[in-house]
Amino acid sequence: MKGYFDSLSPYFEEPAQMTEALATIKTTEAIELLLRNPLMKNALFDFNEPFKIDLEAFMNRNFVYNVPLVQFARLTGRSLSTFRRDFIKVFSIPPEKWLQKRRLEQAHFLITERKQRPSDVYLEVGFENLSHFSTSFKEFFGYSPSSISPKNNSLT
Repeated sequence: MKGYFDSLSPYFEEPAQMTEALATIKTTEAIELLLRNPLMKNALFDFNEPFKIDLEAFMNRNFVYNVPLVQFARLTGRSLSTFRRDFIKVFSIPPEKWLQKRRLEQAHFLITERKQRPSDVYLEVGFENLSHFSTSFKEFFGYSPSSISPKNNSLT
């Protein structure tokens, strides 16, 4: 890059020597040099909408927090309607359904693999009360969370 900028200095001293054709060549050269650096290439070709953070990564990190959708929208730099629209583009499912599904899957993992009790899990995965959690769990999986045996990890 230093050599490139050094090659431009004569044109700053005598701007009349910089023709349109030469300017095009020097611009192409600058782009070619920038594209050799992977970090610059990613920055130059990042077509994400400005001020909006990566929705998928954010939601996968923060789904356990029991906050209203409007707060999720605000935290991702979107209005509620834009959040819903973008969410469906990314996940192909409305945010309310995705949140419940993701929370229930995490609860199932914690109960079966980490051998935690449903009464210890429901708040950790973003549910407000144990009754709603148990009902939702049973509707989703076909059995209640309390029916999972902590001893042998099977249904009782």
